[in-house]
Formats: sequence, structure tokens, C-alpha cells
Amino acid sequence: MAPHKKSKKSKRELKKLKKPKSISIVVSVEPKAIESDWWDTFWHKNSSTPGCSVPNDEAEAFKYYFRVSKKTFSYICSLVREDLISRPPSGLINIEGRLLSVEKQVAIALRRLASGESQVSVGAAFGVGQSTVSQVTWRFIEALEERAKHHLKWPDFNRMEEIKSKFEASFGLLNCCGAIDATHIIMTLPAVQTSDDWCDRENNYSMLLQGIVDHEMRFLDIVTGWPGGMTVSRLLKCTGFFKLCEAGERLNGNVRSLSGGEEIGEFIVGGVGYPLLPWLITPYESNGLSTFMSTFNSMHEAARLLAMRAFSQVKGSWRILHKVMWRPDKQKLPSIILVCCLLHNIMIDCGDNLLQDVALPGHHDLGYGELCCKQVDPVGRTQRENLAKYLHLGKEKAPSK
Repeated sequence: MAPHKKSKKSKRELKKLKKPKSISIVVSVEPKAIESDWWDTFWHKNSSTPGCSVPNDEAEAFKYYFRVSKKTFSYICSLVREDLISRPPSGLINIEGRLLSVEKQVAIALRRLASGESQVSVGAAFGVGQSTVSQVTWRFIEALEERAKHHLKWPDFNRMEEIKSKFEASFGLLNCCGAIDATHIIMTLPAVQTSDDWCDRENNYSMLLQGIVDHEMRFLDIVTGWPGGMTVSRLLKCTGFFKLCEAGERLNGNVRSLSGGEEIGEFIVGGVGYPLLPWLITPYESNGLSTFMSTFNSMHEAARLLAMRAFSQVKGSWRILHKVMWRPDKQKLPSIILVCCLLHNIMIDCGDNLLQDVALPGHHDLGYGELCCKQVDPVGRTQRENLAKYLHLGKEKAPSK
């Protein structure tokens, strides 16, 4: 007699009952497969590297490798966590077969940006391959570029009033809203991509980065992606910032009135490479300076140094910007530059001390002399004269708002 069909069904049901057990075992093991002790492993592995003066203190060592404190590191992880989890790339497994945690992915990306070392070297330090470093770093850059926008924005009215008061207190510059400068990010291009535009006056292939900073060296506005062969005055005129200022939609806040009836509008300070405009004040040419002109130039230079120091700091902290970029994707390089500026601002916003010993010891554009722009706007000239006379009088007559 043929067996009853019910017995076959029972066997199938028995097989189904076994499946949930295997699934439950996988779920219970999965969290342990994520590497969570990456920092201890990394520190012990790399702290004794020959030629490296790694601090003995753990907190200082962490900043030595990643530029940020552990607290700021956790904040950065919180910004990008959702993106790094929602789009997991393939192959993010280290040599021990464990999945890379979000923290380790962020650490890999920060180390790549901070050291400027090759992907092979960074990968060896973390026990991952070159392709993993490349993949992790770019995903981090994409995520932070989107999630940290609020750390780099033009100040609102109240914040700008605070910035202006700080510039006035420190440098005597009435109604000053910031300092502007530009720097070259040097790169190597393959022969098929060579262009006279990208070849700058020092015969380097480079991309320009222009930034405006406040009294704390925080970037308020940046523009990048333009060829290094441009002059800074030409670069300025290509920016949205220039167009807004010329249209009266930026640097259009309160006008300060002096007791003599002169008026000083909002402005930023810049070097001789920039045009003298009503809202961009440059120094007097060095020939035949009067006393009040010399006084103005010294105060102007002190304020302008903030922008120069900011670039020395960001290129020194994030060495990927200072070392020659090997055949970078010109579409991706602006994002890399922006993220380094965002990280610089995040450190300031989170209260991290900027590491002075990592800042470039010389000028951020060593070897590049400033080209003098001869453009002078009459209103800009009058604005500068009013400022110079005000400084020379030593604020004997208090200004009214």
C-alpha cells in the first residue's frame, strides 16, 4: 500500500521548523562580527612606528592621528552614520573577517585626509586593502558634504554683528566682516588632461581655493574648482559672492557713521591681489606712505593674517591638500577640498583646539608671490581713506551706529 500523503507533508513541516533556529543563530552572532575595538588595535599597532613621535597620552594620540578629539569624532560619526549604514558597499571586511564599524570607516577616511599618505599606507595601518580605503573615504566625503552644510554658511544679522565687534576690538577696523585669501591645491594631471588653464604661474598644475574667514578663522564662504592659472581677482569675479555683493545683497548691513559725517559700510579685507572695492578693502601701495596710511596697513595686515593662517591650518591639518594630489578626478577634488574646510569649521564649532604644530610653518602658498591688482573703485578708495583716518586719530571721536 502506498504511504499516506500526510506523512510527506509532515516531513516538509519538520524541515521548515529547523530554519528559524539557523536564522536565530546568525542574528545572535552578527553584532559580534562588527569590529568595535578598532582604536585600541590601531593605536597599539601604529604607536611604535619608527620615525613617528606619537604622544603617550591616549587623547593626544587620537588627535595626532585624526586631528579631532574623541568627542568631535563621535559627533562626526553621528552626522554620517545613517548614510554609511544605508548604503553599505561591497567588501568592507578587514583581514580578520569582521565588518567595518561606522567608527572605523570614519577613522580610515579622516586618517587618509589628515596624513595625505597613500591608500596603501593607510590601509596597512588599519588592516584593510587599498580599494577599501578608496571606497570608504569617498563615501565619507559624499556623506559629510551633504550632512555638514550648516557648519559653513554666511552669518545671519546677529552673528555678523558679533563678528564685526570682534574685528573692531582686535584691529580697530570698523564694520569689518571678515578676511579673504586664496590658495593653490597642487595636483598631477595625466597628459590627456593637460591645459594651460590648469598650469599656474609656477608651472604647477593646481586648483584654486578661495575662502573668507571670521575672527576665529572659521570659513564663512569658500569657492573652489577653478583652474590655478587664474588670478585671484579673476577668480573673485567668477564667484556668486562677488555677484551678491555687487548687487547689494551681501555685505549690505548697517552703515557706521563717524562724527565728521563720513560713512563706513560693511566690508572684508584682502591682499593686493584683489581689487579695491567699496566692500573689499586692500592695503595702500608701499611707496610714499604717510603716517596714517602706514597705521592702516599694519592693522589691515593683522586682520588679513587670519585668512592666511586659516589656510596654513587647514592645509597643515588635512595634508591631502598640501601634498601633490596624484591625478585626481577634477570632478571629485572640489568635494575633497570642501570637506576639509568643513572639518576645519567643525573643530572650531565643537571647541577643539586647532593644533598649531601641524599648521604649515611658512606661507600656505610658498613660492607664489602676490600679483598686484590695479583696479581701484572710487567709492572703495574713499572707504579706505575714511578707515585710515579713523584709525590714525585713535578713535578720539566715538562713532555712532
